[in-house]
Amino acid sequence: MRHHDADIDRALAGWREGDHGAVDEVFRLVYDELRVLALRHIRRLRPGETLGPTALVHEVYLRFADRSSPNLLDRDHFVALAASAMRMVIVDYWRRKHSQKRDPQAPISFNIEDVAAPEAQPTFDVLALDEALRRLSELDARQAQVVELRFFGGLTLDEIATMFGVSERTVKREWQKARTFLYHAMRPLGDQDDA
Repeated sequence: MRHHDADIDRALAGWREGDHGAVDEVFRLVYDELRVLALRHIRRLRPGETLGPTALVHEVYLRFADRSSPNLLDRDHFVALAASAMRMVIVDYWRRKHSQKRDPQAPISFNIEDVAAPEAQPTFDVLALDEALRRLSELDARQAQVVELRFFGGLTLDEIATMFGVSERTVKREWQKARTFLYHAMRPLGDQDDA
């Protein structure tokens, strides 16, 4: 499914040089991959949500189309930023739709390990995850990036290690630390006294 990186790199170079049609080419080349990522995110939302994978990819496209000459290095960098944009679209969607309905005491079942399983349907509060990731990024920006790339971008630990230029073992350690932080940050207030 992954298109040849050279084609994507050429389109990204054109985009950086101001070719406004290049953004369309980049999205054309990675559209199917982004749609798979979007479908994973949509499956994680609670049943009955109206945001669909096509709408999510199109919202991400609109956010990128407004940018001029982005400093995108390669396909992985683009996917990382697209994953971040998907996170923001989902968070904005949830804020609009659930602002009146949010129950801060609602139980949160958060199994971030299921990220690689497309059929997994963990239930979690998107806004609580966004807030926990914001707090994590203040403490350790790279750990927050690892979560974003893995959870929202669907990248493997090996792909993330290549992006960062570090060993897979280092990324696995960062992933474990980030998961622990998020687990504790997202536990309902009453459960935190038991820790």
